[in-house]
Amino acid sequence: MTSTPASTAGSAGSAGSAGSAGSETIARTRTVAPGTRARGPQRRIVKRLTPYLFLLVPLVLLITFTYYPMVKMFWYSVTNWDGVSPVQKFIGPKNYIEIYTRPELFRVFLVSLYYVAGSFVQMALALYFATILSFSVRFKSLFKGILFFPYLINAVAIAMMFLFFLRPGGALDAILHVAHLGGLTQQWLGDRAVVNFSLAGVSVWRYMGLNFVLFLGAIQSIPAQIYEAAELDGASKWQQFRYLIAPGIRPIIGLSFILAIAGALSVFEIPFIMLNGANGSETFVIQTVRLAFQNQKFGLASASAVVLLLLVLLVTWVQRKLVPDEKVDLT
Repeated sequence: MTSTPASTAGSAGSAGSAGSAGSETIARTRTVAPGTRARGPQRRIVKRLTPYLFLLVPLVLLITFTYYPMVKMFWYSVTNWDGVSPVQKFIGPKNYIEIYTRPELFRVFLVSLYYVAGSFVQMALALYFATILSFSVRFKSLFKGILFFPYLINAVAIAMMFLFFLRPGGALDAILHVAHLGGLTQQWLGDRAVVNFSLAGVSVWRYMGLNFVLFLGAIQSIPAQIYEAAELDGASKWQQFRYLIAPGIRPIIGLSFILAIAGALSVFEIPFIMLNGANGSETFVIQTVRLAFQNQKFGLASASAVVLLLLVLLVTWVQRKLVPDEKVDLT
């Protein structure tokens, strides 16, 4: 059967339109593909660089205000710079030798022992209150605010407040007399045997709120179903603390101990503002500040700062070795 001219023309038209459509598709593909291939690698590069662009500003600030001053401090520690002269003469380890050969420069570390002991008291109190307030207690929100509030107060305000609180005939002596304990009154800031206990007590009161919040958050992160299961098994509150809370917040306890001991070794604000380091309350940091700004021995003061930094790192390393971090999964 022969095809008619009309059908032949229709077939030719269809073939022609199909061919033109195919050629347009090929042309469009050839036109778009190179651009797409060019933009693909650029997008991948931008995607990889985007996190570093967000980190650029924090890194610049960290290098400018932390690492660069630290490098300069190490440089000053091997010079005899007085803080004013443009000449910084290199003298090697003489400043470090002077620190280790002058007992009075290291004797002030004995004052830090009072604050180290206070840090243990502070941790124990913070952990106790955090554990109590993690359970159902009336007015627990009020007690949380009362315990955390001292950490929000400026150090100068706290120092001035406790100067009036601890002075002879002040608020503390009045409270002792009202409680018929007048025989316990002391020269809280005037007696060398008592002054560091008083200042350490002020530091405990001020910084306990920070550890309290850390412990409370860690305790509340433990799933409530575990406490319910423990209660169904007849576990007492002490057993819940010993076998659930203490293992569950062990990393936070280790971190808090590091912060507390490091802060005890580098304490400055409270004894400096309240007594300016007088009456046997001078700490290592107060001594370092005096060497720099009163005696114009910036090189020796920088060496003291380096020694303090190394001591804090050593204490941290020892603590990590004695109490290593372990992953705890209570779920």
